[in-house]
Amino acid sequence: MSKRDFLRVVDFSRDEILKVIERAAQLKEKTRRGEMECPLIGKTLAMIFQKSSTRTRVSFEVAMYQMGGISLFLSPQDTQIGRGEPVKDTARVLSRYVDAVMIRTYEQEEVEEFARYSSVPVINGLTDLHHPCQILGDLLTAKEFGKDLFSMKVAFVGDGNNVANSWVEAAFRLGFELSLACPEGYDPHPQVLSLVEGKENVRITRDPREAVTGADVIYTDVWTSMGQEGEADERLRVFQGFTVDDDLVSLAREDAIVMHCLPAHRGEEITESVIEGERSVVFDQAENRLHIQKAILEFLIKGID
Repeated sequence: MSKRDFLRVVDFSRDEILKVIERAAQLKEKTRRGEMECPLIGKTLAMIFQKSSTRTRVSFEVAMYQMGGISLFLSPQDTQIGRGEPVKDTARVLSRYVDAVMIRTYEQEEVEEFARYSSVPVINGLTDLHHPCQILGDLLTAKEFGKDLFSMKVAFVGDGNNVANSWVEAAFRLGFELSLACPEGYDPHPQVLSLVEGKENVRITRDPREAVTGADVIYTDVWTSMGQEGEADERLRVFQGFTVDDDLVSLAREDAIVMHCLPAHRGEEITESVIEGERSVVFDQAENRLHIQKAILEFLIKGID
């Protein structure tokens, strides 16, 4: 199997996405039964973190442990990247030590450069442009709650950020309906939107109520992401009216689920009553990060039959 990277959702084909989700579901069920599979014995994952993390770090670390491998946490203080070593040099060195690299950083270009020079698989744990592992875990969650991954309607309400970009790419691959309610000037990235230009299953609106009406999945994320703290006050003003509250949720289907990738700013993009309500599946999402990371790692390092 030739070296594969996972830097954005469209790096996987439709069939590969489905295969990884199916494998993650299998691994989750086996974990719950106490039947551990260890296909990554002797394998090592380097985890480079330029951004702080809870779910990404713990899920990848535990995933490697439960699959029989080990992981190495590398902060900016732990690598020469933090002291100015070229990314391409670090990539070539780490490739000779480990079997895969996961990077969580700011610039998508940094992950792409690392992948160009790495001889082992590189995984995007999050950049300002894409969050592919999150969305695969979310698709696993939607499937668990009875949603058809090809015909469901997903309503994304809020900032057209990295999570929104990855949802657009998932809709491009699988064909489900995606409505994005974003304020003017806060749409998903033009490069990402160009993928779905002319396609009827993805659309942008300025009205959250329009997006959510009849939805199977309601999704939101923070209005101010890491690195945007200086814009916080302006974003609070611009995003007024884009809060996922009980009134908005009532417009969705009766069996609709509410998602948030966490951490949440309760009272801003989502209310306390919604995130703690009966439709919320945010902690199922968080759990599924662990199981989808297992499947992604196995697929990239060893392949899935």
